[in-house]
Amino acid sequence: MLNIVLDSNNSGSENMGRAQISLEFVLIFGIMLILLAYSVNNVTFTQNSQTVGTLKVQVSLEAKNFANSISDTISQVYAQGPGSKATTYVTLKYLNDENYLKKSFNLSGNPEIFITYLNGTYVGIIDTTNNTLVTSGIAKNTFWSQSLYRTNLMVSTGFTPSGTAIYDGSTVNGLLIVNPSQLPKNLVIVVEWVPGNGNTWTLDITTGELRINIDPGG
Repeated sequence: MLNIVLDSNNSGSENMGRAQISLEFVLIFGIMLILLAYSVNNVTFTQNSQTVGTLKVQVSLEAKNFANSISDTISQVYAQGPGSKATTYVTLKYLNDENYLKKSFNLSGNPEIFITYLNGTYVGIIDTTNNTLVTSGIAKNTFWSQSLYRTNLMVSTGFTPSGTAIYDGSTVNGLLIVNPSQLPKNLVIVVEWVPGNGNTWTLDITTGELRINIDPGG
């Protein structure tokens, strides 16, 4: 006769052991999930910070290139003399995008592109709450490019300025102050020297042309 004896005590111990292992597994898995979420958040934050920094560099480079294009075209006309004319084509990707400007320069108001001239072209990225032009340091938002045409249009333009900004503690005139959306993707810079027509800067949004007349001595 075959007798089968069931050890209920051993079975209970095994179940308790399995339950304990399952609980420990759940706890370990939960901790791993928390650590993973923390790591992802940190990486995302770091990547976003790098993205903002990279975007600011790209916007700054485009602003500098824009200033260079204007100054170089003016220099070419000035070197050729009265009656001369020169044209430069510029492609813009960042300066005409309000979101890029707000993000890269942490602007709280509406972004504006401030353009003026003192022995060269200034292109500033300011907003309606802080219209101060900063040309150096970590808060730099204005970029300058030297030109052969040595004159100061910041103080007295000879025509009604588009607006004003603060530069080095003084109020200066803006030859052009435009909303980013007013700058076309493909901009044509046309510079002429027509004696007697004065120093004029006009942005034609319809044709996508920035027309400048220089009048040295005029």
